[in-house]
Amino acid sequence: MTLFQIDAFTDRPFAGNPAAVCLLEEARDDAWMQSVAAELNLSETAFLQERAEGYDLRWFTPVVEVDLCGHATLASAHFLWDAGILAPGALARFHTRSGLLTATRAGEWIELDFPTEAPQPAAPSPGLLDALGVAPVYTGRNRFDTLVQVASEAEVRAARPDFAGLAEATERGVILTARAADPRFD
Repeated sequence: MTLFQIDAFTDRPFAGNPAAVCLLEEARDDAWMQSVAAELNLSETAFLQERAEGYDLRWFTPVVEVDLCGHATLASAHFLWDAGILAPGALARFHTRSGLLTATRAGEWIELDFPTEAPQPAAPSPGLLDALGVAPVYTGRNRFDTLVQVASEAEVRAARPDFAGLAEATERGVILTARAADPRFD
């Protein structure tokens, strides 16, 4: 079994967001992949298996399989190019529970093409706003995450979330955002 630990979102060792990448030569069952992820104890372990037109890609935390993971996808693409499995100019194609995801190289950078799903207005779970300590101007949800928009960038920067309270929320992920104060940015 080929297994690597790769630090995503960084250009130096022992920084960024670590993910394990496991290249499978044959199919493995869910329990086996879950056991490997639990043993490695990283936030996500990516399992790749070659198939026609790309790779099957699945992500496991130490306790559950997840539908989408950015940093482990980035690590998987990096691994395929760095190991010479994919040619430098080749498109990395990942078949996942969230659909087809792709990655391309842009010089030293890797660009991911992920699905977009606009949030629909929705009330946050009980206690979420208290845990964030903010007063939203909008809350919405897509199938993955809850979006909480506040009135200003300064409010986002001043937020001091209660992480114990956030752990009680039922959302998979929470995005706290606002329009940027600098008009050059969204």
